[in-house]
Amino acid sequence: MNILKVKREEKGVFLFAIVLTMVLNALTIYHYFGDFTTLHNNYFNLFIGKFRISGFDPLTYYVVSHWEARYNVYRHPFLAFLMWFPYIINQAVMWLFGVNIVQFIVAAIIICCASYAFLFLYRILHEIVRTEKRDAFLLCCFLFSFAYIMLSAMVPDHFIISMFLLLLTLYISGRLMKERREMSILQGILLFFLTAGISLNNGLKVFLSGLFVNKKQFFHPAYLLMAVILPAALIWGFCRLEYHYFVLEGEKARHAAIAKKRAEKKKREAQLAMEKKTTAPTVKKKKVPKQGKPIMQGEFMRWTDITTPRWDSCVENLFGEAIQLHPDHLLQDTFRNRPIIVRYKWVYNYVIEGIIFLLFIFGVVCGGRSRFLWMCLSYFLLDMLLHVGLGFGINEIYIMSAHYMFVIPIAIGYALKNLAPYPKHVLRIILTLLTIYLFAYNGYFLVDYLI
Repeated sequence: MNILKVKREEKGVFLFAIVLTMVLNALTIYHYFGDFTTLHNNYFNLFIGKFRISGFDPLTYYVVSHWEARYNVYRHPFLAFLMWFPYIINQAVMWLFGVNIVQFIVAAIIICCASYAFLFLYRILHEIVRTEKRDAFLLCCFLFSFAYIMLSAMVPDHFIISMFLLLLTLYISGRLMKERREMSILQGILLFFLTAGISLNNGLKVFLSGLFVNKKQFFHPAYLLMAVILPAALIWGFCRLEYHYFVLEGEKARHAAIAKKRAEKKKREAQLAMEKKTTAPTVKKKKVPKQGKPIMQGEFMRWTDITTPRWDSCVENLFGEAIQLHPDHLLQDTFRNRPIIVRYKWVYNYVIEGIIFLLFIFGVVCGGRSRFLWMCLSYFLLDMLLHVGLGFGINEIYIMSAHYMFVIPIAIGYALKNLAPYPKHVLRIILTLLTIYLFAYNGYFLVDYLI
């Protein structure tokens, strides 16, 4: 727990992060305050029906208002249970004062995780990459000026929690590398349960950290068995039990209710058609595809996508929407009314995107000999394999930005570390201008949308 202690020289950095994320969360609270603070008899319909910020889910609002294992248990095994204590606090306030303070409770969790994510990135850049303090702070601000990092730090979803835990894992791994120590079995198990418990695929990144830190010792039978195979088997078994005891019955009831409503709707439509008895041709609305064709059907494979164009997705979404919001279809949900591919109106958006991408590549070249950087890049490449390669979530890949975008400032940190004084000064100016621009650009559209 000592790793969470804020050092004296870090207090200014941490305070800045708290103030920034408090302002962002205040926007969300302000926008939904009137609807979400009143007591309600169906919180699921309330939050799902009214919350509209891109494709982010307000399930945490629901779970903290009316506890239920409503997350996808195979993707977020422990998340519902982590929200049980906040739920108890909220229930007490509801009983005493007749008001739902779910927005404030969830905002407190998000602010805490976002601020520590900012702090751990600062530590990684200063202590592991060995940049100057001012450069480390600048790069942290640069990351938090990205559109979907800002959004992740202000919406009731799990992404900023995952980012905090991934940066914690990278920081611990970097410290172990720096001190020429191995990741112990206990450390591997704890980090795996923390990261995989919030988002299951992120547990694979802990295994990558173990591989880069321990090198050949990662394949020692004892480490493989105790720190890889056993935790993976345990969490999968827990997912199956959680689904059976907490989800299955409710899911059956919901599916039955949906089937009944669809049957009733079909019957009404058939009766209406019979009553009209019209021969006039009916014009069917063209449906906009929300997801491409999957590789195959199945519990997980049905979420893959082999038809969504990769190049357009990378330009407009992966390095586009994730960093700079599109004014057209602003913060709309792909599963409701946003097209998968939206293009910028102005050429300068693509220029900014190109500059950031080139800085990222330049940073990778500058830090190409660093084992720590390659460990960070392995996180990024794993997500690219899942999202761009197999197509998991490629239709809204920007939503997952908090899982991998932190690699960009880490890579650029190696450029700031290795450049001569004059080029380093020029790079600082470029990063400062980019950060100011992104905060102003994304901030304008966020304020416009929420206020």
